[in-house]
Amino acid sequence: MIRSPRSVWSSFADRVRHLFGSRRWRIARNGVLAGLLAGLIGSAYRAMIAETSGVARRIYEFLGSEGPLPLVAWMVAAGLAAFATSRLIVWEPMSSGSGIPQVKGILEHKMTMRPLPVLVARFAGGTIGSVFGLSLGREGPSIHLGAASAQLLAKPLRATSEEQDHLLTSGAAAGLSAAFSAPVSGMLFGIEGLHRSFSPLVIASASTGALAADAVATAIFGPHPILQFGTVDVLTLPLLWVVLPLGVVAGLVGSLVNRLLLASQDLLGKLPTTARLFVALLIALPCGLWLPQVLGGGERLIGWAEFEATGLGIVALLLVAKILFTSTSFGSGIPGGIFMPILAIGTLTGAGYAIAAQTLGLPGQYQAILAVCGMAGVLAASVRTPLTSILLTAEMTGSLAHLLPVATVVVIAVFTADALRIPPIYDALLERSLEGP
Repeated sequence: MIRSPRSVWSSFADRVRHLFGSRRWRIARNGVLAGLLAGLIGSAYRAMIAETSGVARRIYEFLGSEGPLPLVAWMVAAGLAAFATSRLIVWEPMSSGSGIPQVKGILEHKMTMRPLPVLVARFAGGTIGSVFGLSLGREGPSIHLGAASAQLLAKPLRATSEEQDHLLTSGAAAGLSAAFSAPVSGMLFGIEGLHRSFSPLVIASASTGALAADAVATAIFGPHPILQFGTVDVLTLPLLWVVLPLGVVAGLVGSLVNRLLLASQDLLGKLPTTARLFVALLIALPCGLWLPQVLGGGERLIGWAEFEATGLGIVALLLVAKILFTSTSFGSGIPGGIFMPILAIGTLTGAGYAIAAQTLGLPGQYQAILAVCGMAGVLAASVRTPLTSILLTAEMTGSLAHLLPVATVVVIAVFTADALRIPPIYDALLERSLEGP
């Protein structure tokens, strides 16, 4: 039977209406819109933190070459910054800390969020911490900023309760994507780190948000990831055994980092808000004057550890300093994340292991790949996102040739942390937030 042109067109129109009215289409459309908005806000935050991190280094260079008067001025400025940041945190308590536990809590319907105050307090508080060089990253706050910006769209888009959850997932994935210029990592973190679910709708929301945000970040910063490892030699199969002890070491370091982050929260949490923020800023002063490598999130430190580190002593010193400085910075509660500092700690761990192995005959050409393996292993042990940790390194190195050694280290590191019964850091932080003071 031959159908009339009108019936064919009517059938086609019905199918189009059904497609664009479907739940999956609405979630994908919302994800793109959330990704574009979160990409803009995340890119602005990324640019601000990059600029203020440079300001911090210049400030400490100046302080180290002048007399006591600039130090007095710095102390006064630190006191004012601590007071201003404490007012921000009191005004919007959800702006304190990383931001990832808060997003997890919202998605689990255990928390609620005021998006505009979160955007203002996170942006301002993170900028203040960066000006003073605190060892904090922008990735966690970028995820929170992305989720908050996505929630702003819920009412205009008339999103249902389920669609709001997916909208926040899109924004969060977009935040990490924009922070790193790494869309696959942003997508996987939204799936694995926030939901631990590979349902089609979660995949749709995370992927659309991450890809849309990456388009924005690429237009602003160019097509390259924030961490570029350059040429990384492939670890040959006969030498694969070399990474087995590194997996255990990475698991131990990741577990230690989690313990110290929580212990620092306990210790500094006994002080009033302004006082604990001021303590963290005071600790930044000697770090900035004598070990400026540990300032900020750690991008420069990662590059140095891969190719320029040659002495085990200085690597060990910087590793210990970075762990302790990150713990006190984060424990103060100032808006700022731990994702990038953990990557820097992991890279130092891998580089130190490589230098130690070179004394036993391992060629120096493998330092970069072992540093990459250490980075992925410590991140996986701390956060328990093995897939994100593995594929993040692939995006950063621009090659899949390193997946086997990286995945081996990640699996061993996760098993080591599990054996020590160390909870994932963001789960532990969320539990503490829900328990209250």
